[in-house]
Formats: sequence, C-alpha cells, structure tokens
Amino acid sequence: MNDEILLESGTNEMQIMEFSIDGVLYGINVAKVQQIMISEPVKFMPHTHEAVEGIFKPREEVITVINLPKYLGVDDCEPKPADLFILTGFNKMTVAFRIHTVEGISTVSWKDIKKPDNTINGGNDGVATGIAQCGKDLVTILDFERIVAEISPSTSIKVSEIEQMGERQRNEAPILVAEDSILLSHMIQECLNKAGYTNLHMFPNGYDLWNYLSQAKKDGDLDGQAALIVTDIEMPQMDGHRLTKLVKNDPEMKHIPLIIFSSLINEEMRIKGKELGADEQMSKPEIGKLVHVMDILLEKKKEAQAARPAV
Repeated sequence: MNDEILLESGTNEMQIMEFSIDGVLYGINVAKVQQIMISEPVKFMPHTHEAVEGIFKPREEVITVINLPKYLGVDDCEPKPADLFILTGFNKMTVAFRIHTVEGISTVSWKDIKKPDNTINGGNDGVATGIAQCGKDLVTILDFERIVAEISPSTSIKVSEIEQMGERQRNEAPILVAEDSILLSHMIQECLNKAGYTNLHMFPNGYDLWNYLSQAKKDGDLDGQAALIVTDIEMPQMDGHRLTKLVKNDPEMKHIPLIIFSSLINEEMRIKGKELGADEQMSKPEIGKLVHVMDILLEKKKEAQAARPAV
C-alpha cells in the first residue's frame, strides 16, 4: 500500500476530468471529484447567489447545487434533463456543479499547465487557474475554490478566526507560502499578517518557491531566508507534493518545517503527504489552526537550534 502511494506521489502529475459547457472544454482535478451522476430535480432555496439552483438529497446528505453554466455567464444555462452533476469534495464540503457533458480523463504534468493571461482571464479576479494541453485540446482548469468562496464567503478563509486569538506578538521569521489562487493568496497573506507574521514571501506555485529555496541554499543562507514553508497541493508548474518531496529529500533543507495547507486533505492525501515528509497537513479554510501549528513548529525549530552544540 505505502509503496504504491509513494509511486503515485510527488511525480508532479495530476489527472484532469474534462467536461463541457455549451461546447467549451473545462477541467477539474480528479482528486476533487466524488461522483458523476445524471442531474436530479432541485429544490429552490430563496435568498441565495443567483448561480445557486438550490439543494437535493441523493442519499442522506443534503447537497447544494451550483449552476456552473449560469455562473460562467453562458446564455443557454437553463437546466435540462440530460445535464450532469459533478459531486465535488473539498474544503470539507460536498457541492454539486451542473455541467453539460463529461469528455474523459487525462493525465498531465503540472509543468505543462500554464497560468492564463490576465487579459483573457479577467485580471486578478479570473476564475481559471490554468490552461492544460490534453491531447489536441486546450482545457481551461477552473478555480472551484474561488467559485465557492465567492458564492458562499462564510465557507472560505476568515480573518475573524485570527481576530479571536487576541493580541499577538510580531514574528519576523521568513515564511514561504505557495498558493496559486490569487483570491486565496490574498486572504492567507492578510490573515498571517494579522497573526503577526510580517515577513511573508508569497509564490504562485511550487516551482517559484523551489527556485527561491535553491538560490538561498546556493547563497548559504537557507535559515536566514526560509524558516517555514506553507504549500497548497494543486498548482501549475510544480504541485505541493512534488515540492514537499524535493525539500524533504534535500539534506540541507529537510529540517525546514513544511505544512501542506490544501482543500484536498482527506485520508488518502494525508497518507501521501506523510510519506513524502510533510510535517503537518490541514484543510482549508482552517486558517486559525494553521497559525497555531506554525507557532508550534517554529518554537520546536528554535528549541532544536538552541540545543545544537556550538561549533
């Protein structure tokens, strides 16, 4: 079991499920998909976002349905019997997205997923996290976390969790954060700043963070430039599992505490992260828990450094 997980982890690849809306191809990480099913009747719920159709209850769980064509501004967005539901699981939630068709599954390398240009992606508020070449087709990978955060802000990262911690001391330890979602990156930065962590270095993917670490190593100043790493899993160029594997396999870097902070944390992902050497793993949007764990890991690192014999 563990050997199989190791072979599948840290390879910098992911599986994309391709689906279409009004003839346009989109993609979602298979790790987010729980089930594909024929659409069912939905009970309307008042006072919700215009893209929220309502709820349905396939078994014992009540699930919110988001009309993805309507959210994306497609003219033909009225529900049809032939539509499908993608049941997704992330951020400890189950949400159904209405789509038109499923086209298949492709395995791609994160290094081949490109960040869309701001001109075609609506600037910093764009809903696409990347463009992937799947065979002959270009597939737009949607930022499902951002979609849910916009529709239901209460389910996303909240500054109030940090405010509830009360007065905190300023901490200038250099913290490296890899997060590709612009919206979530800003939220994380705001929360960590409010928690007293003022020396943040934000990176849009694991590749840029790895290059920063490599340069710090080359300069002989790893500890001066990297006290702790926080990384998402899903990111273009280099994912968080690949970054974790590289850091923890490097004799000079492996002592740096590394936290995986991702919407994808479940039992399987937790096993993968542990096998790759992550010090801690937690699910978004638990930003208060993230700060608490950062405090603990940095204190342990400080104690370990103090216990080392002087050279």
